[in-house]
Amino acid sequence: LITCIHSFPNTMRSVLQRSNHTRRFLSSQVTVTKSAGSASRLEALREQLASEASNELDDFASGAKPVRRKAPKRSKKILPKPRWLKAKAADSENYQKLRSTVRDLGLATVCEEARCPNIGECWGGGADETATATIMIMGDTCTRGCRFCSVKTSKAPPPLDPEEPEKVSTAIAKWGLDYVVLTSVDRDDLEDQGANHFSEVVQKLKEKKPDLLVEALTPDFQGDKDLIRAVATSGLDVFAHNMETVERLTPLVRDRRAAYQQSLDVLQYAKSLGGCLTKTSIMLGLGEKDEEIQTTLEDLRAIEVDVVTFGQYLQPTKKHLPVKEYVTPEKFEEWQQKAEAMGFTYVASGPLVRSSYKAGEFFLKNYLEEQKAKEAAAV
Repeated sequence: LITCIHSFPNTMRSVLQRSNHTRRFLSSQVTVTKSAGSASRLEALREQLASEASNELDDFASGAKPVRRKAPKRSKKILPKPRWLKAKAADSENYQKLRSTVRDLGLATVCEEARCPNIGECWGGGADETATATIMIMGDTCTRGCRFCSVKTSKAPPPLDPEEPEKVSTAIAKWGLDYVVLTSVDRDDLEDQGANHFSEVVQKLKEKKPDLLVEALTPDFQGDKDLIRAVATSGLDVFAHNMETVERLTPLVRDRRAAYQQSLDVLQYAKSLGGCLTKTSIMLGLGEKDEEIQTTLEDLRAIEVDVVTFGQYLQPTKKHLPVKEYVTPEKFEEWQQKAEAMGFTYVASGPLVRSSYKAGEFFLKNYLEEQKAKEAAAV
């Protein structure tokens, strides 16, 4: 027994040594296997690259046409644009002049910020056309996040530029425009939401060029009547506020602080103040139904809105709402006829029509015709 006890440590030592030797052997075998596998894969990759490079070089040297792989399938959510959505190229002399003035004076235009497809046509003007421009005041950053709009957003935009009224009036004087559209970002961060600043810009324009026709495309000012009055009575010719879409889609399309009824109330109150036409715009292609569009038109006529425009919604970036439908020119023509039959003073309807699309030409034509009719009736 004593002999066994004395020999036990030696026996255990021998067993442990054999076990360690076995582990080292197995480990070396695994390493060899991994190394062989890695070398094999690396060699195969080298051969593939060499083959591809050789083929490409041979093709290039022989003048053979490269094999083009098919593009990945278009996502079902993205509809291909139809042929009728083609805009005039932005390359005219007048366009370049307007663009240069905008840059020099540090102004922002909704034409550029919202990526409007008609910028070449509106800014281009010409001998027989009226050049129109839409100036975006109160900065280029909005406090709201509508899901169709590409304008930058922030809860705390930079402060207003007190020199902006002077800058804008100087720019319009340089351009020699007959009609200008002023629009703005929403400024919910300000006590008066920018209403007094908006009013000052209009007044400055009229002061420098009394015969200039001014349209103001305004925010909803959260329905505050004092703020709406400040802008509507500033001397402008057209008070515009966009419904954008039908009532059902409003919560999906517009910021949560906007509301269908609130927009109707803004237009109705502006109309009640007198002195200017009221105008609104509706986008098509967001999934609205015909009966919903008809209801919206009836709501607008009930509050005596004068002008309505219809245009195709175009998705500005992949982050924005997708287009549900590209409405045909024939359908736009149908809505124009229906709206005119309902008694709107003027209707502009077409795939590329925007709220301020060729606003001067559209408004001036109808305004002058109306004035002539009144003069003829008075004789």
